[in-house]
Amino acid sequence: MEKGIADFFNQCFTMNNWKELEAKAIEWAKTMGEIQLSYFRKSQLSIKTKSNIFDIVTAADKACEQYFQDQLTIHYPDHDMLGEETGIHEKGSDYCWVIDPLDGTTNFSQGLPIFCVSIGLQYKKETIIGVVYAPYLNELYTTIKGEGAYRNGQKLKVSDKTELSRSVIATGFPYDHGTNPDNNSANIVHILPKVRGIRRMGSAAYDLCCVAAGNLDGYWELNLNLWDVCAGILLVEEAQGKVISFRNNRGISIIAGNSDITLLLKENIR
Repeated sequence: MEKGIADFFNQCFTMNNWKELEAKAIEWAKTMGEIQLSYFRKSQLSIKTKSNIFDIVTAADKACEQYFQDQLTIHYPDHDMLGEETGIHEKGSDYCWVIDPLDGTTNFSQGLPIFCVSIGLQYKKETIIGVVYAPYLNELYTTIKGEGAYRNGQKLKVSDKTELSRSVIATGFPYDHGTNPDNNSANIVHILPKVRGIRRMGSAAYDLCCVAAGNLDGYWELNLNLWDVCAGILLVEEAQGKVISFRNNRGISIIAGNSDITLLLKENIR
């Protein structure tokens, strides 16, 4: 009985701690969204290339990640951080914040409104919190492991479709699509005749949010990074969906949807 009581109080403490961490992630995501909007459709983006001409970064990306890093230093200075723009910051903690300060940078740089902040928090390499905020659309996606997934406070559930012919599926292309023939184009050609539609939203984090919400019936992409998907994968799983890996030689390559659609996509892509 005493052990049961201790376990109960430990669980309560853990959940309260996670809720506090989620609240901070939401606060930071909203501020980063404000930073993004302050740059959006303005001329002073200071666009630069990274790995190649297709892979870009803007002043907004850098300003958002710097803000996040500053907040982490103030509030959780012993926590690790993995950021798209600044890489890994190791402090030896069991907690690691995985941050994409602006997912959908190409959209953002073109003045297209699908872009977001993606914040995932891992504990001992397991994702426990996910927050994705699309500021122009005013959509806030949140989840704590075991607590469900939400958009603006409304609980989410993945689509219940069971046929590809009735499904709208999203995908994307890796940054090396211009030089590497293993660039997902063959999958597009194969899948297109079998589905109701294919969407290329331009943000992996937002694609996964749309799967969690049932607005998209499925999603696949190859050669992603952890910061692209850390929060989004947990959102899909907490919305009763499934996320599987389909390649082990092209970064993080995943399929997401309900169990039926995920299986059908796995049978049709390589």
